[in-house]
Amino acid sequence: MPLTHLDLAGHPRPQLVRDPDWRDLGGPWQFAYDDADRGRAERWMEPHTTAPYTATVTVPYPPESKASGIGDSSHHPVLWYRRTVEVAAPPAGRRLLVHFGAVDHRAEVWLNGRLVGHHEGGHTPFTCDLTDAVEPGGQQVLVVRAEDQPRDVTQPRGKQDWRDAPHVIWYHRTSGIWQPVWLEEVPDLHVTTLHWTPDVAHARVRCAVRLSRWPASAVRVDVTLRLGDRLLAEQRVLADERETVFEIAVPALRHAQDLDALLWSPDRPHLVDATVTLTETTETGAEEGEGDAAVDRLTSYLGLRDIGWEEGGFQLNHKPCFLRLALQQGYWPDSHLAASADDLRRDAELAKEAGLNGLRVHQKLEDPRFLYWADRLGLMLWAEMPSAFAFGTTTVERVLSEWTEAVSRDLSHPSIVAWVPVNESWGTPNPAHVPEQRHFMDALYHLTKALDPSRPTVSNDGWEISAADIWGVHDYTQRADVLRERYGHASLRSGEFTDPWPGAKRLLLPGVRHQGQPVVLSEFGGTTFEPADGEEWFGYDTVASPEDYAERLDSLMAAVVDSPLAGFCFTQLTDTEQETNGLFTADRQPKIPLPGLRTILTRPRRR
Repeated sequence: MPLTHLDLAGHPRPQLVRDPDWRDLGGPWQFAYDDADRGRAERWMEPHTTAPYTATVTVPYPPESKASGIGDSSHHPVLWYRRTVEVAAPPAGRRLLVHFGAVDHRAEVWLNGRLVGHHEGGHTPFTCDLTDAVEPGGQQVLVVRAEDQPRDVTQPRGKQDWRDAPHVIWYHRTSGIWQPVWLEEVPDLHVTTLHWTPDVAHARVRCAVRLSRWPASAVRVDVTLRLGDRLLAEQRVLADERETVFEIAVPALRHAQDLDALLWSPDRPHLVDATVTLTETTETGAEEGEGDAAVDRLTSYLGLRDIGWEEGGFQLNHKPCFLRLALQQGYWPDSHLAASADDLRRDAELAKEAGLNGLRVHQKLEDPRFLYWADRLGLMLWAEMPSAFAFGTTTVERVLSEWTEAVSRDLSHPSIVAWVPVNESWGTPNPAHVPEQRHFMDALYHLTKALDPSRPTVSNDGWEISAADIWGVHDYTQRADVLRERYGHASLRSGEFTDPWPGAKRLLLPGVRHQGQPVVLSEFGGTTFEPADGEEWFGYDTVASPEDYAERLDSLMAAVVDSPLAGFCFTQLTDTEQETNGLFTADRQPKIPLPGLRTILTRPRRR
């Protein structure tokens, strides 16, 4: 039986899956710090070099975390990992790959002492081909060197602190391997990238397939789309280049009375199962020839939905959609930015149980396994690039490269409804007066639109807005009457603000004009309970009890929901280290009883 999206939970790359199963390399690895950076010179990558590896780390948890078994949060810029893998050389016509979900920040990989790959960018995946380095006998030694300079603020780091200890809104670091590592055997000619872009208005899906190499002759690509037992489309194309882009007609989308049974939304998160077969053909035509052989078979999924914005409103599937989001840091006390598949699923479930229809994943490129659960459960996500904190050529190069990889990794997920390449001018601290910083922000906007024109891009989110499809405003006032005054007037839908400085900086950069963009209160709230004496904490205001918290939350939410705003994002979903302003505690317990929390967050709109 073909796999469906229900079979893909827990796979580290759930939208490009092969059968048979992949091999997880998580678990104990030998481990060493290299504070003097002498490991290369001393050849720590050689298979018989074991002396430096005096510790054991549990992959994929960062060594700063308790879950790793190390739990050392002090500065260690260079980390080495080593493990023995029992694997034989693949047969002729096959390749053996090792995939890394994320290694922060720079990685080099060796097999049996032979360099097989390297990557820079601590939040995006990469793959190394091990085939030519596999030795007879089955025992292979895999070594990874990771470099993560704690004080390098030109490095995209999000909310990982560069100081010795967490301060204000920054947290303990997540260095080295922090997402799954896994082996996969593939055909020599195989699919490396598979993108889906739905176009509901024109009853079609755009598919982009990238191959591992240029094909020697015409390659046939067969695609089947099904919703449950219902066949939606079949398509066959010939690919004679490394990348092929084609459109698949979905006739069922032309029947308006049937759309709710087809489209993805938070209330009805329908997922379409996709199979893709790659076949090398000896003939020039599309018909099967005597020498044809299927070389690669994939299982994937997609969601049929359209995103739009006009006249100050956000639209999903050509209908108004009010955004009810919370800020999601994606951080766990025992594992930091890393998480198990169960942890990732639980956070998606918490958001749905609380009555939210989405999350703004903040300063983190979240694990694809979380994106799978957002797709499956029906959560709309804002996907955000982790920021650097100093502007310069190095920052520009690093952010452009990693953000391009991030959009490519995630653009097929129906749950992602907006891209956020910049937050609160982080990495571009003065775009109002430094032209190159504004040019960089605008360049990120246009780069994102070039990579994916189907979604709104929110840059810069919070203030100093320049090029943007949604105007995101950050306002942490704790007074509901102030929120009503600032955002309750009808002219807000025309981009008119009563207060152009509700946050730390001006809302709009000079020359910016409203062109129908929705206005979203994309950070507000931030209330915490009064801390105990001596307790380290951060919040925007305190209340004394759960009852006071419920009253404050209800008053703020009423002011926002009754306004012409297109949506809100409450700070935040869970407490995170000293930032104790979550709807839930760090161990995922609600601050007030869940039914009451849900009632507040789902308050009906009066407009």
